[in-house]
Amino acid sequence: MPGFKNARLAEDIKREISLLIQERIKDPRVSDGLVSVVRVELSGDNSHCKVYVSHINGGEYTAKAVEGLESAQWMIRRETANKLHMKKSPELVFIADDSIEHSAAISKMIDEAVNAPKEVKEDE
Repeated sequence: MPGFKNARLAEDIKREISLLIQERIKDPRVSDGLVSVVRVELSGDNSHCKVYVSHINGGEYTAKAVEGLESAQWMIRRETANKLHMKKSPELVFIADDSIEHSAAISKMIDEAVNAPKEVKEDE
């Protein structure tokens, strides 16, 4: 059951970081409301945590959001550990993720394929 407990803690960390981004972080690179936490990977000993974040406007904005989150890392670690009653807060590493941009592009291609005019073949 250690895998289940680790996965549950990772989801709790993801939820708390998402709330902190929405409510507490005032950095303009992050606080525009378009930054989301895509996933969180927690190491087996809970000492390191990779946080994948994405911005809806794409790569350049995501990179700026990562810089803003890195500058607020001490506050995020402290608040997350306090909320989740953790003895030791994991070291956070923020990583830019382009999955939202990629899924938007796929969705656009699907919409174009569905709305494309259909050719009718005539039998000779």
